[in-house]
Amino acid sequence: MVKTVIADDNQSKSAEDRLFQHGIPAQVGLVIGQLNRSSDRGFVYDLIPTPPTDGGGPACSLKSEAAGKDDKKKGSKSGKPSAELPASLVVDNDWVAEHARQVSRMLLGGMNVVGIYLWASEATFKATSPAVLSQAIKGVAQAAPFADNEFEERLLIHVSCSPRRWSCRVCTLASGGLQPCDFKMGKLLASLQAFRCTYNFEIRLPIPQSGILGIITFKDLICRGIANLAKDLQSAKALINGHLVTENVHTSSESPHDVQFLVPFNKHISTEACSSEEVVGLVVFSGAICAFAYMGPREPILQAISDLKSDIVSSLRSRLDIITDEAEEEVALSLDGGGVSGGDSLAEKSIHKLALREVRKQCTLFFPRRILVPWYSGIFICDYLQASETFEDVKDHCQEMMSMDGPIETTSVVDPETAPISAATRSFWDVVHKCTSNLVNDSKTNKNSIQREADAGKLERNNLNFLTAILVLLSALLFGWAVVAFGPTKTAY
Repeated sequence: MVKTVIADDNQSKSAEDRLFQHGIPAQVGLVIGQLNRSSDRGFVYDLIPTPPTDGGGPACSLKSEAAGKDDKKKGSKSGKPSAELPASLVVDNDWVAEHARQVSRMLLGGMNVVGIYLWASEATFKATSPAVLSQAIKGVAQAAPFADNEFEERLLIHVSCSPRRWSCRVCTLASGGLQPCDFKMGKLLASLQAFRCTYNFEIRLPIPQSGILGIITFKDLICRGIANLAKDLQSAKALINGHLVTENVHTSSESPHDVQFLVPFNKHISTEACSSEEVVGLVVFSGAICAFAYMGPREPILQAISDLKSDIVSSLRSRLDIITDEAEEEVALSLDGGGVSGGDSLAEKSIHKLALREVRKQCTLFFPRRILVPWYSGIFICDYLQASETFEDVKDHCQEMMSMDGPIETTSVVDPETAPISAATRSFWDVVHKCTSNLVNDSKTNKNSIQREADAGKLERNNLNFLTAILVLLSALLFGWAVVAFGPTKTAY
């Protein structure tokens, strides 16, 4: 249970000044921070306002309510005006949840969307039903879940404009209850330590024939591959700056720390297809992931390693969600426009929904690259760059989602992933044909080698026979000459 929440003083004061300067009566936004079950302290790094809706309206507004009909009747009889109740808050839960989903993709390890904040007067906040507030928090929790799904606590921060003060409550997702907790401010972002690693992987996923598992789509198989990778990482050992991580390990204050993961060899192998008759193809899922994680003050080192592992997995899932969302939007626009797409074009746009057992040609899908964007005090956030996008698109997206006021210099944006992450499908017949071709080529090579060896042996024997004949002939000539020259001579009488 979270008992104390500590917020970064610089970011909190900056957010408070921004809210007062805008002079708006109400606002809702996301709370960026860190919560985990191993600590009763929560950390708040920043407050991110939710942008206006597509229609241009605010995500949070006031709803004025008059007193009950009985009060109105009594007021009309007595000649006194009916008293009005304080306005309550109305929150666009779906829009705030979508904002949380987008922002959660941009956060690195050790940072999460830990709740929401509300800017309103004390009277307005008290007039709002707790059920309305807890419903908004639950929507955010579902859109931006933690790696630890069993942790069911989120934060609700109220920044009161009248009187000017802060308060914090802990929301339990199961019950929806709101419990007050201690709220403090301190220096957090400047004290964070960074951990980074480049994780190389290659997963070969057999495409099973439809059966008990049903029709397997591209997205289904990639999700299964990511799940297998997550299992491998759970049992992986970590090296920090070349030293094996143990429970009592201590790191220096110098940051960032380089981390390497030692994964057990073939510990988790995809076994959906147990025989060659059930396999119709293969998906090769490979690449290199640049992962980051930030550790708060006095946090255990093992928590940072766990956050780094979670960042690797969540990064892959975020990339898969991005290409899935984009494909669905393109298909929807194509259908709404009345256009008729060709088979190949539509297949490329909706490749995540393809039944892989029906694929007759090789398909390769490249995942977006992770781009690191500077945030505050040397801390980075990330975004994902598609092949058709530029750094300008990344900057616009960061300014919209993260409410970054200052300009983002292109030279400060880091592109650390040089090897693209891709998923390539190959049908069963392509695999078999290649293997068969290799076997045939190997057989031909072996036959040619044997034939060359046989020819060489035959030639060597022929040469030996020829030399033997010459030696015999020379020996006979030499013997005959010796007989003539040195044989006994006859005397004539």
